[in-house]
Amino acid sequence: MNLLELENFLNTFLDIRNFKDYCPNGLQVQGSEKIQKIGFSVSATKEAIEKCIHHNCNSLITHHGIFWNYQKKVLTHQFYNRVAPLIKNDISLFGYHLPLDAHLDVGNAAVIAKMLQLTDILPFGEYKGNTLGVSGRLPSEIKSAELALKLATIFDHKVIHASPDKNRVINTIGIITGGANNEWTSASSQGLDAYLTGEISEYNWHDAIEAEIDYFACGHHATEKFGIQSLMNVIRNKFDIEVIFFDSENLA
Repeated sequence: MNLLELENFLNTFLDIRNFKDYCPNGLQVQGSEKIQKIGFSVSATKEAIEKCIHHNCNSLITHHGIFWNYQKKVLTHQFYNRVAPLIKNDISLFGYHLPLDAHLDVGNAAVIAKMLQLTDILPFGEYKGNTLGVSGRLPSEIKSAELALKLATIFDHKVIHASPDKNRVINTIGIITGGANNEWTSASSQGLDAYLTGEISEYNWHDAIEAEIDYFACGHHATEKFGIQSLMNVIRNKFDIEVIFFDSENLA
């Protein structure tokens, strides 16, 4: 397929123009115009790029790209060593951050909601005019401690579970993946029983317990693997092109 065709589809499908993000979304490094194989990864790490080269991919699509507003705008040292192999091997890099979090079909939270078999799913967690996750109702009530064990299995990751009572029953939950540790307050204000995200700060532990809401921190990387894989399946089915997902060990 053609690079421009892929770029136009992704930008439209993920509706990138409607997001105010703290990074660029879309094509970040331009490579070959002809694409025969696409790699997918949560983050555009040196490891993922090396795997792309090894597997002869012409393009890499990620949730976390390589450019962020907080970075110095120089290609030196570690940053050069990450970017240079893309250019030398004519590999395109795409990054889709908040648009992939928020998408109601292939988004990180939406896919997790499907895995939990949630019903009554609604957009959840407003940020600068967009919602970044979903909320919904579990198919049957479950004790919070049992839900924590279930989440640990789904994400294959240790779950940090802040709870006012681990025997309390959970019916409803709000989900925003990654580093949305402070958005538990949105779940609380909407009367939801629980909140699921990737990270938790020290003060979140106490605040959530005192607010009597269950808080499940399941890992930033672990909660954001499913969206990019779901997007990969869309690309494979639509364009009948070879794709491959590169996972990595990341306990954060």
